[in-house]
Amino acid sequence: MITVEEATRLMQATATPVPVVAVPLTEAAGRVLREPLRADRDFPPFDRVTMDGIALRFEALRGGRRTFAVAGVQHAGAVPIPLGEGDGCLEVMTGTVLPPGTDTVIRYEDLSFTDRNGGRYAEVTAAPEAAGQNVHRQGSDRRAGDQLLAPGRLLSPPDVGVAASVGRSSLNVSRALTLAVVSTGDELVDVDQLPLPHQIRRSNAYALAAALGQAGARSQLYHLRDDPQQLETELRMILAGADGLVLSGGVSMGKADFVPAVLEALGVQKHFHTVAQKPGKPLWFGTSAEGKAVFALPGNPVSTMLCAIRYVLPWLRTGAQQTPEPPGRAVLTETISFAPPLTYFLPVQTFPGADGRRMGRPRPGGGSGDLANLTEADAFVELPAERKVFEAGEAFPIWKFRWSEF
Repeated sequence: MITVEEATRLMQATATPVPVVAVPLTEAAGRVLREPLRADRDFPPFDRVTMDGIALRFEALRGGRRTFAVAGVQHAGAVPIPLGEGDGCLEVMTGTVLPPGTDTVIRYEDLSFTDRNGGRYAEVTAAPEAAGQNVHRQGSDRRAGDQLLAPGRLLSPPDVGVAASVGRSSLNVSRALTLAVVSTGDELVDVDQLPLPHQIRRSNAYALAAALGQAGARSQLYHLRDDPQQLETELRMILAGADGLVLSGGVSMGKADFVPAVLEALGVQKHFHTVAQKPGKPLWFGTSAEGKAVFALPGNPVSTMLCAIRYVLPWLRTGAQQTPEPPGRAVLTETISFAPPLTYFLPVQTFPGADGRRMGRPRPGGGSGDLANLTEADAFVELPAERKVFEAGEAFPIWKFRWSEF
């Protein structure tokens, strides 16, 4: 049995960089960028009007003028209209180029309009104290040539928008690995079947596929019975057609736990079997002769999810060359006692405390078989093996599996 830290090190050592592929911009969100993205021009590319109103020369306001003849209207996307000589103004719309000859924008809320003698006049009811009001200056955000996004970034929707703004219709990203997700067990039936009293529906495969998708991987789902011959025959073909293998179940000490022996019969080199942790102690990991990673996770659903979140997803992100982020931390809201010399992964519900720190409310539930309990949690807090008592108010690392909460 090895420690959580040693298991992490052994897995991460096998995470080789995946190839780079070009994908259309519409498919880039959630992928890992593998090139620097630079500005092709200034951001913004011109002095940009930020409010609907009028553009004028501040010098006229400073001289005491408050009423201005409207010389025209400047719309966004139209060729800029210069303001001629005199103390006039131009109506301007949000997003337009600041008309040449002006330096300040007064919003409509601070104006009063009148029509007389065939002309339109704007009266300023609240004058600014300095020039430049409601103007987004050219290059104030980024300059042409500046790096906007660095390689290793997990692309978000705003990142995709930034790429579009510099004229990129495709981006170089990490290829998405395809992992075979295999559930095992004679007690399992598919989700659309009515289980007999001694059966349950197979949920782990679907939960795993959802978790792997968070790290940009694609999944192929399979189910195999607890039969050594079928396991060896089917797993040989399944592993040949995928970039890696994630199994759920059949790895403990029971009489029907055939997976470790079958994997070794297939030539998969075992790197470890059993980790000093709870839940998920029977975790098995190895690599095939072709270097493909094989994760064999315990079948209890909370154990399966913990091992996926704590080990498989970081392995995927390392291979994708995603810039690593340290796990967050949460402050326990109550004291926890745990005697065995194992790293304890406790489900918690996180929320913001009064002092702004992330708090973690323990949700121990009914143990590693209580999948429904995870609907009331959003992370596992990692409590170190060398401790027995973890006091309320202490902060520990957490591994998030739900991202909509604090």
